[in-house]
Amino acid sequence: MAKKVGVSEATVSRVLNGKPGVSEATRQAVLSALDVLGYERPTQLRGDRARLVGLVLPELQNPIFPALAEVIGGALAQLGLTPVLCTQTKGGVSEADYVDLLLQQQVSGVVFAGGLFAQADAPHDHYRLLAERNIPVVLVNAAIEHLGFPAVSCDDAVAVERAWRHLASLGHERIGLVLGPSDHMPSARKLAAARAVADRLPDEFVARAIFSIEGGHAAASRLIDRGVTGIICASDPLALGAIRAARRKGFGVPSQVSVVGYDDSAFMNCTEPPLTTVRQPIEAMGRAAVELLNAQIGGAAVPSEELLFEPELVVRGSTAQPPRE
Repeated sequence: MAKKVGVSEATVSRVLNGKPGVSEATRQAVLSALDVLGYERPTQLRGDRARLVGLVLPELQNPIFPALAEVIGGALAQLGLTPVLCTQTKGGVSEADYVDLLLQQQVSGVVFAGGLFAQADAPHDHYRLLAERNIPVVLVNAAIEHLGFPAVSCDDAVAVERAWRHLASLGHERIGLVLGPSDHMPSARKLAAARAVADRLPDEFVARAIFSIEGGHAAASRLIDRGVTGIICASDPLALGAIRAARRKGFGVPSQVSVVGYDDSAFMNCTEPPLTTVRQPIEAMGRAAVELLNAQIGGAAVPSEELLFEPELVVRGSTAQPPRE
């Protein structure tokens, strides 16, 4: 360590033991070298990381992410930690770029709320870099296996089961799904749950989409052409796209096509019709994520097992009995 920084071993010892007599520049150089070489800081020095926490979001267009950021940011502030919001944009800064930036700022930890950790075919080297540097990390919602970080997730299986049983209880027999990409873990869980609860789910009743209103419109159009009368979507924006698709084809919602969303993000009770959706308990999930992160920052070991939170079906005006043949 002393050789890398170009100082004496005594200086390194003073820094690591929190002793005075070392310039701030030298102290920061030693701490940076500690991180670069992959050593964990001594417990008494963990507070020497900036009291910053990276909050990495995939987008802000879906209202669920600003809502989650508000919960997490408020919980961090109560602990004296400051969130650094990192939002990906198309053609802009990538997750890996943000991780490099956050490491330069010597953040105390990082919360990822949706992102590449949920996609099996995406690059994951930046997560391994965080693990090598012993940076506390918490993931929000389903992740691929083997990353080793604690995760806080909404139970996708319960969400789909409740949505499916709701549509089936109304009399729908041709129920379709609008999901994310095939390598997207939450979507994979939703599909597995649908296949488990459904009497029949043909492959042509499963449509993939990018997570946007436009993606939902395109995917739902295909399902409506194939004769589905009920559509379960993997996000509220996808569901809004499905409603738009039905109307563009001249179908009434819910008189001819019923639509169920996922998240219960802001203003879904103000749409026309108000959206039936599955509510993620983001308040509880956000606070749990911060508790797990803060425990790691304090040097405590936390289990890497996923914490599953139960969703709630919120029935509004976008679902009804299917039209009679």
